[in-house]
Amino acid sequence: MKSKKLSENILKAVKSRGYKYIELDAVIDADQIIQRSGENFRQYMFSFQDHNGKEMCLRPDLTIASCLRYLKNKTKGKEKVFYSGQAFRKVKDQKGKIIRNQVGYEIIGSKSIKQDDYEIIQTSLKTIQKIKKSRLKIEIGNIKLFNLLLNKLKLPKRWKLRLSRHFWREKYFESLLKRLETNSDIDPLAVAVDKKRYIKMKLENQNQMIAGRKVSEILNRFNNKIKDPRKFEEGKKTSSIIREYLKISCPINKARKKLDNFFSKHNIKINIKDEFFPIKGNLGKNKIIFSTNYGRELEYYTGMVFNIKDHSSANLIQGGRYDNLLSNLGSKRKIPAVGAAINLNSYAN
Repeated sequence: MKSKKLSENILKAVKSRGYKYIELDAVIDADQIIQRSGENFRQYMFSFQDHNGKEMCLRPDLTIASCLRYLKNKTKGKEKVFYSGQAFRKVKDQKGKIIRNQVGYEIIGSKSIKQDDYEIIQTSLKTIQKIKKSRLKIEIGNIKLFNLLLNKLKLPKRWKLRLSRHFWREKYFESLLKRLETNSDIDPLAVAVDKKRYIKMKLENQNQMIAGRKVSEILNRFNNKIKDPRKFEEGKKTSSIIREYLKISCPINKARKKLDNFFSKHNIKINIKDEFFPIKGNLGKNKIIFSTNYGRELEYYTGMVFNIKDHSSANLIQGGRYDNLLSNLGSKRKIPAVGAAINLNSYAN
């Protein structure tokens, strides 16, 4: 299907679900990205200085551009929007796409978590069925459930923060688990350095932003790290529990039982809520899998995550919930949000 015709069909299908079309800024404040994602993300940005010397960049992500628009317009309440355009991101792999043509749609500012999660998945499925007639595989995970598990495990606070923050970085996360197994982060010299940095930062502006976090937040993390015990005897056991959890993958109608059995086995008390399963069974002939390991592509996901693939295992649509993203971009109140994106480059052939 020709790219223009494909895009038109997708936009028409999304609009029919009650979404309003919006235009997004192609150029955004680079500080908005750096403060949220950290200085390391600069290597992926196409940035430049405007006539006032302010650093700007081509939008590397349409979801972030959409959330910035919501805040800029001082929107209040629920908004269902969709958009199309290009995201620009540098790539290390020559096979990677510098320019990503996407269609995205979101529900922002609504507190109907389960209903909205279901709506985003249904919109994705109905849209993709307009252009793909083959059977589809839907994979669903939940980042919130993983964080609930972390909070129940016998872990120092610094490790809970560390594993939660880096869950989306799969290779680095695995290296953290290996460090946890061997207690290799226990270093008295490092603790002494942290204490010096802590004392120095206490004199700085507490609202100053560093790598997406306020100085006050960083100080709190330092404080927890310094106070944590220098020995942690159950690292190997805890690491094993996390690895076992991340292997859970089954049809979604069996997920609740699987999770209950896992938590009971390890004497962990977690209430398995309905919101973890926005869909309870297969949708027609389409297979739905619940996987605890899914959702590790973007750091801003906080809850339900999903993707839709065809028989060739190509990713057609990806999405999820990002309830903290607008706060990280400057909102003084928590604004729930969930959305999905269709990468048109996947349909080039």
